[in-house]
Amino acid sequence: MAYFKEFPIIRYPSFLTGKNSSLDYVEVANLFRRVKLREDIQKEITLFDKYEIPEGFRPDNVAEELYGSDELDWVVIICSGITNIRHDWPMSNSDIYNYAEAKYGDNLADTRFFKTKEIKDSRDRIVLPAGKVVDETFSYTFYDSGLGTNVVKSGTAVKNGISNLAYEIDLNEKRRNIFVLKSGLLQQFLNDFRDIMVYGKSSQFIDERTIQTENLNITMP
Repeated sequence: MAYFKEFPIIRYPSFLTGKNSSLDYVEVANLFRRVKLREDIQKEITLFDKYEIPEGFRPDNVAEELYGSDELDWVVIICSGITNIRHDWPMSNSDIYNYAEAKYGDNLADTRFFKTKEIKDSRDRIVLPAGKVVDETFSYTFYDSGLGTNVVKSGTAVKNGISNLAYEIDLNEKRRNIFVLKSGLLQQFLNDFRDIMVYGKSSQFIDERTIQTENLNITMP
């Protein structure tokens, strides 16, 4: 991931056993400069496009498709608000099945909860929308003005059982829908990101990309 190349450098006194002197330093990426997209910007729909992650795609595949470089996978991750790639990125169909099987074992097909089916009256008007979570005993009564009578719906006529496997698959599918930065704004995003990574003048300052910590290996007289 080229993301780590974007971080500035911090020089630490060397802790390596093979160092030549107390003046040796090691350079590491300063991960404490980690940034995330501001929430108010993330909600600005004019900057982003809706995107559905195809089956089997990784962030680098998305970056290659959208921005022409798989090394911009970190742009996809940051702009979509993902903080835990293992949890927030959708698994492949085979991986989600294996994950659910390991999690639920013999209870994989057990009913986790129930969801309503869409119910319409005799005039084709929706009186109960689909997808509402209900309990096993749920039934629905409504007055059908076309028939001039009350109608009672119960059992499989009004609800579906959702298994543990179906529940995990549904969660996984929801992760496929993300927002991605419009390609025309990519260079501005990269410029702004790099500006944030620049160091200001301080006692540790070496240059805009490098700072150095105090060397406690040196004993002052």
